Amino acid sequence: MMPLRGNSFPLGATVQTGGVNFSVFSKGSEAVELLLFRYINDAGPDRVILMDRQVNRTYYYWHVFVPGIGAGQIYAYRARGPSKPRSGHRFDETKVLIDPYGRCIARPDAYNRGSLCGPGDTARCSMKSVVADVARYDWESDTPPNTPFARTIIYELHVGGFTRHPSSGVAPKLAGTYAGLVEKIPYLVDLGISAVELLPVFAFDAGDGPAGLGNYWGYSPISFFAPHPGYSSSGDPLGVLDEFRDMVKALHRAGIEVLLDVVYNHTAEGGHDGPTFSFRGLSNEEYYILKPDKVLYADYTGCGNTLNANEPVCRRMILDSLRYWVEEMHVDGFRFDLASILARDKNGLPMASPPVLWDIESDPVLANVKLIAEAWDAAGLYQVGKFVGDSWKEWNGRFRDDIRAFIKGDNGMARAVGYRLSGSPDIYQDKEREPEQSVNFITCHDGFTLNDLVSYNTKHNETNREENRDGSDFNLSWNCGVEGPSNDDEIERLRKRLIKNFLTMTMLAIGTPMFLMGDEVRRTQKGNNNAYCQDNEISWFDWTLVKTHGDIHRFVRQLIDMRKGRHIPSNRLNMTLNELLRLQPVVWHGVRLNAPNWSDESHSIAATLTSGPFRAQLMINSYWESLDFEILRDGGTWRRCIDTYLDPPDDISEWRNAPAVETDIYPVGPRSVVFLIGLPGNLGMGGK
Repeated sequence: MMPLRGNSFPLGATVQTGGVNFSVFSKGSEAVELLLFRYINDAGPDRVILMDRQVNRTYYYWHVFVPGIGAGQIYAYRARGPSKPRSGHRFDETKVLIDPYGRCIARPDAYNRGSLCGPGDTARCSMKSVVADVARYDWESDTPPNTPFARTIIYELHVGGFTRHPSSGVAPKLAGTYAGLVEKIPYLVDLGISAVELLPVFAFDAGDGPAGLGNYWGYSPISFFAPHPGYSSSGDPLGVLDEFRDMVKALHRAGIEVLLDVVYNHTAEGGHDGPTFSFRGLSNEEYYILKPDKVLYADYTGCGNTLNANEPVCRRMILDSLRYWVEEMHVDGFRFDLASILARDKNGLPMASPPVLWDIESDPVLANVKLIAEAWDAAGLYQVGKFVGDSWKEWNGRFRDDIRAFIKGDNGMARAVGYRLSGSPDIYQDKEREPEQSVNFITCHDGFTLNDLVSYNTKHNETNREENRDGSDFNLSWNCGVEGPSNDDEIERLRKRLIKNFLTMTMLAIGTPMFLMGDEVRRTQKGNNNAYCQDNEISWFDWTLVKTHGDIHRFVRQLIDMRKGRHIPSNRLNMTLNELLRLQPVVWHGVRLNAPNWSDESHSIAATLTSGPFRAQLMINSYWESLDFEILRDGGTWRRCIDTYLDPPDDISEWRNAPAVETDIYPVGPRSVVFLIGLPGNLGMGGK
């Protein structure tokens, strides 16, 4: 049967009655060919459909309806046009291009990133798109948890690294896959987190990294619609769709939300000498921000190029992608990598009112999903506290840095830490925002793990094969006296104490807490603070650590339980600790009541918080000697719920089992955190 005119909308490959409609945007091209392949490893297409400029083109959209084909059809494009970099055009009819709106990606055995960079036909070695019928899935009345931010606890997780270690216990076929993650949901439920934030799961170029290592993190997208096929246990290119949605459905049934770390700031095509996957060969000047000479790419990402996010076609693609992941894949929110780039115009200049950010902000499909911005970029644009819109939450890099510096013992940090613990009002005071505006974290995928933060003074990235030049030199870490692993019991005890301090301050601070996969069991990357290329045991979750560091694991579980407010006395409204603490202003102290010490030499902070009958007193000593703190006394009873100086099991207790504190002075050990919960005297020790 002959191909027909088709329609310009919807973009991508859409299964319809009797065949498939294809539509792709390509401004400046003189002709576009649709290539149909029988098998992914074929040296060339089985069928080539040259679209007629008069019949199959509307505006800059090339479209055709092909009868007799359906889901599973492998396809790609070629675009003919001028190869004039100085005019912004990089058309090359020898390059096979995937569909920017393709829902599935297939990779041939002969795929090689380098072969896509130079001249010559790429039909054999290019990735291709696969037609998918996304409506063919039974969600079984899937219901998103819709957890309020005030009750959200985020766990940043790498799909591959979570179960790829031999100790994971999942079947070898499922290791490092969406299905493998499903098998570990009971662990996540037991831990108590409410949301997983998945490192990039958009299809990415795993070969975009140092030779022999590749790209592990996934911040190298080739598609904004297709889930990464490398995380699928199925050999069927379409199997990844169902496996991803099975994972989402299973997490929802467990009450856990799914947030995606999304990369709308650059693509895997890199700089002017990079490979051609798709965008460069279809509409180079529309998809990318170019330098004035139009030959080179503006690089505000550190990855070779920058997506032209506020150009209308690119902007629409971002919105369509977000809607797709919400409507068809049922995800609950997004963390936007280098989100400040979305505020740049086609010349790279920051915009006061970026259209794409307001589109996201005001879109009704996205109105009930979580939007989190990494409010900075690699070129120095830092917008924490000033990111546009009302619905965005932000990774608070100031929280990370200030808490690290204070716990390490740096001078001049007391006042800043007071702000961080109370929701960072100094950062967010210009807007009327709820305290959960601040996503509080100490560690994330980028940088040291929590264990390494207290075990290394400097980065050790030699295995990245970049001569240790990569990764940040600004870590605010402290090795406690020995670089790397130590057999000294006192050093180990100190390191555990600092880890508990970091975790306690993150969970008790007003805002939305986030912590990194494996920090609850002291996962180490051996001092590597930029493990983007380490798809090996440096990055994987070693499940033997759950037992080896069971004391830290137990501490985190109980800390999360405390955060949720399950055992807080007289909590008739079933409020979380975060909700209780933000109801009334914090009363600050030093070692003496009502006498906070904000001087540069201060290494101690204390605070009391009262909400109805509920009271709490927090005491933090980052000094290297023990300090005696005064305790508020009004006839009530205090119970010691946390004291990080004490060994397990005394380091943390739920309120009902916590020991009473009868004295007016509490000695807080060196570099320790103490948290007391109390009730008025008439409830006493029997309060419920």
